[in-house]
Amino acid sequence: MTMASCLTDVPHPGEFIRDELDARGWTQRDLAYILGVAEQAVNVIISGKRGVSPEMAKALGEAFDVSAEYFANLQQMYEMSNAREPDPGVARRAALQNIYPVREMIKRGWLADTEIDLLELQMMRFFGKNNLGDIPYLAHAAKKSGDYNETSHSELAWLFRCKQMASEMIAVPFSEQKLRSFVADMPRFMVDPEEIRHVPKALAECGIRYVVVETLPKANIDGVCFWLDDSSPVIGMTTRHDRIDNYWFVLRHEIEHVLNKDGKGELRAETVDTDLEEGGDDLPPYEIVANKAAAECCVPREQLENFYLRKFPFISERDTLAFAKRVQRHPGIVVGQLQRKMNRYDWLAKYKVKVRQWLVGAANIDGWGASAPVSL
Repeated sequence: MTMASCLTDVPHPGEFIRDELDARGWTQRDLAYILGVAEQAVNVIISGKRGVSPEMAKALGEAFDVSAEYFANLQQMYEMSNAREPDPGVARRAALQNIYPVREMIKRGWLADTEIDLLELQMMRFFGKNNLGDIPYLAHAAKKSGDYNETSHSELAWLFRCKQMASEMIAVPFSEQKLRSFVADMPRFMVDPEEIRHVPKALAECGIRYVVVETLPKANIDGVCFWLDDSSPVIGMTTRHDRIDNYWFVLRHEIEHVLNKDGKGELRAETVDTDLEEGGDDLPPYEIVANKAAAECCVPREQLENFYLRKFPFISERDTLAFAKRVQRHPGIVVGQLQRKMNRYDWLAKYKVKVRQWLVGAANIDGWGASAPVSL
């Protein structure tokens, strides 16, 4: 006999009470007297019209000299046997949510909140797969385990959202020569924060699809470089710090990946750049190369070192502003580089202005209360 059939045969606790009364030669009125309750209170239990409450379980235990848990368990088994089967979608939704931030993806408009069959279909389309088991991480991680990495899964979901948006953009053929010309010309955009609004168009003219997608919770994503094919590079950014110094550092970092043809091949969470401000020498060589190019773009290394050696530890605000003017950079970009050298991130922080506002209307943006129109 299967467990399911056993559960459906579980009798009401009232039947056990009736059997016990017969064995003792008691009537329902006798039991009501012993319990100190009205006879009707006993009758509705024995007839199966009412369940055994925790208080009644304790009283019956005293009356029949057994544990209260005996009657409580009888009631629980009966209720479980008669409980409706849960919606089959519960386990399937849990399997998805255990791996990917599905609820957040629905909130962001990446997926529609539909019944489970259509939700799974949307997930397959989102990741470009024909089978649910082919979605990365999903086949072998239906439940949380020791090697579960929620962040990497969120990074991958964010990455595929960037791919969705980029795939629907129209771009001219990629030109490395034009991109290198843009890199050489970047300093003229780095004096006034408003000039950032010209970046999306400049990148598009180089054949780069540029998207800005808000990061997901618990995922400290800064940016990514990947390729839709061998001649279609994509740069995605989050602007999660929303500071002028971080914006230019991340952008130049990802441009270096494009120039070095990094990020080609299958989309993986490892492709995503996270916590770029942390730096470090234990990074992969291609990340170190990109970081050096980004730092050189923000403030030429040689000039920064000369200024630092001459002025440290008494670097004044006036000297910093004069130096920023000399190297033709916004003061916030210079401050950002000096803060890293001094490990003083509160120093002249007022110059590290917000810049995301200048991308609104100029870039393909998803997040911050708005969802980019992308078809699944």
